[in-house]
Amino acid sequence: MKIVVTGGAGFIGSNLLHELAVLGEAHDLVAVDDLSTGSLDNLGDLPVRLLVGSVLDRELLDEAMAGAAVVVHLGALGSVPRSIADPLRSHHANATGTLTVLEAARRHAVPQTILASSSSVYGANPVLPRRETLRPMPMSPYAVSKLATEAYANAYASCYGLSVLPFRFFNVFGPRQAADHAYAAVVPRFVSAALAGRPLEIFGDGLQTRDFTYVGSVTAVIVDAIRRRVCTPDTVNLAFGERISLLDLVAELEAVLGRRLETVHGPPRAGDVRDSQADCARLRELFPAVRRHPLRAGLEATVDWMSGRVLAAR
Repeated sequence: MKIVVTGGAGFIGSNLLHELAVLGEAHDLVAVDDLSTGSLDNLGDLPVRLLVGSVLDRELLDEAMAGAAVVVHLGALGSVPRSIADPLRSHHANATGTLTVLEAARRHAVPQTILASSSSVYGANPVLPRRETLRPMPMSPYAVSKLATEAYANAYASCYGLSVLPFRFFNVFGPRQAADHAYAAVVPRFVSAALAGRPLEIFGDGLQTRDFTYVGSVTAVIVDAIRRRVCTPDTVNLAFGERISLLDLVAELEAVLGRRLETVHGPPRAGDVRDSQADCARLRELFPAVRRHPLRAGLEATVDWMSGRVLAAR
C-alpha cells in the first residue's frame, strides 16, 4: 500500500510517518514537503521517499499520488499571528493548497483522502464544548483558510464522490514540534524557555483555555482511520474535551521539571480564541478504541525530546 503524507517533514506529518513505518502499515511511504517549516531531521533514517516541493505543484503531486491508496494532507502554513501578518501567503498555502491536493487525489482516483483543519474555525462562537455542528466564526485569515479546507473536502465528496475524512485538530503538541521561530506554538515555546532558564511569555492573563492534544493520540486516530478506511465528509473534532488554562499548563510543566518557572505577561494577541474545548462524541463514535494521552505524560515526552536536542546542540 502506498501512503502519501503532505507536510511529511513537519511536526505531525513526521510523527505519523514514524508510526506508519514502525507498524509496517505501508510498503511505500511518500512525504511531500517544501521544507519551509518542516525539517529533514524529523524524518531521520525512515524508509520514506521525500519529494521536496510545494503542494501547489501539480507535477509533483502527480508523481506523489500515482498509485496511492491514501493521501493524508497535513501540509499547511500554521499560526494565527503569521496569517495576520501575511494573509495571502496563508490563503495560498492552506486553501489553494488543499484544492490542489484534492484535484490530484481526484485525477488519480485515490481511495481515501484525510485532511487537517483546525479548532480555530470556531473562533468567536462562545458555546463550549465545541460541537462540529456549531456555526463557525473564524477570527483570523488562518481560521478562514482552514474552514475552506473543510468546505472543499465536503464539496469534492458531494460533486466527485471523493472519499474524504476532515479532522479539526486542537492544539496538538509533542516531540518534533519546532520552538525556534517567531510563530511557535505555546507548548514548545514554554518548554524551550523553561529548559533555557528564560521566563515563559504569556499573552494575556493566562486564564485562556485550550484542549491540548498529544501528537501520539492524533497519529493513532489517523492510523486507525487508514486501517479501517474510515471516511465521512462531516468534519470530526480530534481532541478529548479537556479544558486547560495556560496557567494550569505552566503548573503541569513545573511538576514535570520539579521546579518553579518564571512567567511574564504581554498583551493579548489579535485573532487568538479565548477558550477552546472539543465535544468528542463524533470522534468516539467513529473511533471507539481511541485513547487520550494524559497531558503530563505528553509533556514529559516533549521535555525528554527537547532536552535531548538542547544537549546535542552544546
